[in-house]
Amino acid sequence: MRRIYFLAGCCGLLFAPLADADQPVGITAQQPWLDVMHEGRRVRIERDADNLNQIDPDFALTSRPCPPYCIQPMHLAPGVETIGELELMEYLRRISPPDTGVLVIDSRDAEWLQRSGLIPGAIHIPWTRLHPARADADSIAETLTLQFGASRTGPLWNFENAKTLVFYCNGSWCGQSPTNIRQLLALGYPAHKLKWYRGGMQAWKSLGLTTVPLAKR
Repeated sequence: MRRIYFLAGCCGLLFAPLADADQPVGITAQQPWLDVMHEGRRVRIERDADNLNQIDPDFALTSRPCPPYCIQPMHLAPGVETIGELELMEYLRRISPPDTGVLVIDSRDAEWLQRSGLIPGAIHIPWTRLHPARADADSIAETLTLQFGASRTGPLWNFENAKTLVFYCNGSWCGQSPTNIRQLLALGYPAHKLKWYRGGMQAWKSLGLTTVPLAKR
């Protein structure tokens, strides 16, 4: 059904026809969806088919107080690549079927995931697990070795076989994933193995893309 909107103007009413509310909504003109594996099951990433769908209220706020919700730079550090949705989907495609050399990491607090879900194919590692003020050195080392594939001989870290890590959090005003990336760089994690989806969940939601709920533990 074609919807007609009436706009008030200086010379009376203007008729502004909009596109049909049931027009296809692909990821790109050539790609309508992307199937990925999430916790052992196949999930289809696609955009909401409702042309009149709007972003969740949680991500509609424009003026969160700064600090702490300050605008992040486009480039966090030399060698760390900032990526968009299509590049993120390419990493998600690589891990479905499993590319064991890649992890996509949602670094937000669990409270946010309970409200908005997470991107299919991502795992949840809250930013506090890599923060030296929030986690002890042994716990951080365990994450680096068991999940990220790093190794250590005494005090020295070896990242030769470490995984490529793709981080995201809530958006360009969120400092959680940038904090983790900077901390990993300080430990010697190779910059070319660190990627940052700056738009985060706010940009993902603004495009009507699929999310999945946080699994109950």
